[in-house]
Amino acid sequence: MSDLVDVMIEAPGWDAVPLDALAARAAEASLRHLGLEPDDWEISLLACDDARIAGLNSEFRDKPRPTNVLSWPSQERGAGAPGVRPDLPEPGFDPELGDIAISWDTCAAEAHAAGKSVEDHVTHLIVHAVLHLLGYDHIRDQDATLMEAEEVAILGNLGLDDPYSV
Repeated sequence: MSDLVDVMIEAPGWDAVPLDALAARAAEASLRHLGLEPDDWEISLLACDDARIAGLNSEFRDKPRPTNVLSWPSQERGAGAPGVRPDLPEPGFDPELGDIAISWDTCAAEAHAAGKSVEDHVTHLIVHAVLHLLGYDHIRDQDATLMEAEEVAILGNLGLDDPYSV
């Protein structure tokens, strides 16, 4: 695995999973799927708890509650038109793609409620967050359809089931 993802663990629950390996695998698969070389990029990942992510969600999104994952792209990369793939970053300029925060409490609870392993759920959420760092979004329906299709393809390449199928 590369040094693509710099993981900082703040919450003890994360000791239950091999987060460094999961994050690297998910991020590398996401970048390779989109034709980007993982060794050209850097991502910071904060592994925290619900209290910390609720504070971040309040500060940056004005939503004072916990969430599963947040992302902060280093640059605005979103597509201008609905359903259009965002322009990918060019290697060699700025290797930093952005920052991700992920909450153990919410991730573990969601995985349990869905009857899936925490590892599989965390892998999905990191893929989701990496796509956000690359300009993908799910606010508009067409963008959500595009982003979910990319997630399903990446997770399929990793041998994981479609998280959106019922």
